[in-house]
Amino acid sequence: MQGSNENFQAIKDEILKHKDELISMPQGHSVVSDNTLTMQLSPWRKQLIEVYANSIITSPDSSSHDIEKWGKEVSGLLVQLKFPLDVGLHEISFYRNSIGEIVRDESIRQDLSLSEFYSIISEFDAVVDQAVQIVSRSYMEEFHRTIEVAKYAIDELSVPVVQLTKDTGVIPLIGEIDTNRAQYLLLNALDQGAELKLSRIIIDLSGVSVVDTMVAGQIFKVMSSLKLIGIDSVLSGVRPEVAQTMVNLGIKVEGKVYSSLRKAIEHKKLVD
Repeated sequence: MQGSNENFQAIKDEILKHKDELISMPQGHSVVSDNTLTMQLSPWRKQLIEVYANSIITSPDSSSHDIEKWGKEVSGLLVQLKFPLDVGLHEISFYRNSIGEIVRDESIRQDLSLSEFYSIISEFDAVVDQAVQIVSRSYMEEFHRTIEVAKYAIDELSVPVVQLTKDTGVIPLIGEIDTNRAQYLLLNALDQGAELKLSRIIIDLSGVSVVDTMVAGQIFKVMSSLKLIGIDSVLSGVRPEVAQTMVNLGIKVEGKVYSSLRKAIEHKKLVD
């Protein structure tokens, strides 16, 4: 685009002159109040309007770089604020229309040729379309990244080592044990067992409804690993249906097994 063209510069200046007005304009969001959005998104609205205005006189590459930076930042903010993707796309669409009207009116006032007007609108529309693509992609990437971080935290917290006495701890397992949770079980048992200087860990299966060969194998792997660092381990809370399943699957139980956590704790007391 002809960046030195005074008419194009005048259109850019006209857009920026209305920047504050555009930022504060109600946009009729259905998911969150306009006042809330104005307060939370004002800096990013300002940047978007400036990128749109600069696209009138700058090269496509420069506009592309600017909108890429803006799109990633606003996507992260939307995810952080727990706003849906629709909010970001609505913002982009709203300013396409509002700024498009300014471009149209100023082009008429400047008496631009059809070719010049088409050049401006084409470049402007290209930037807007790119903004839609970047925000959509970046939002989903940020959303999935946030979900993974939350899942990691939940998985890690779902297999805690609870210290019962000075040298005894328990790992209460609840729900399904998949490969990821089994890995956290192993890491937490070894790390926290050593950190707490435990000599005995009870792995309680009271809250586990299904035990298959994979689950059993992972649990016994944990028990073997604990033994290598000097920590004895036992199983507790093996319910009758779980015990029957393990027998039917031909799973060989290694180490001591107790029907309940209470019995495992009481046995430790008797031994002491």
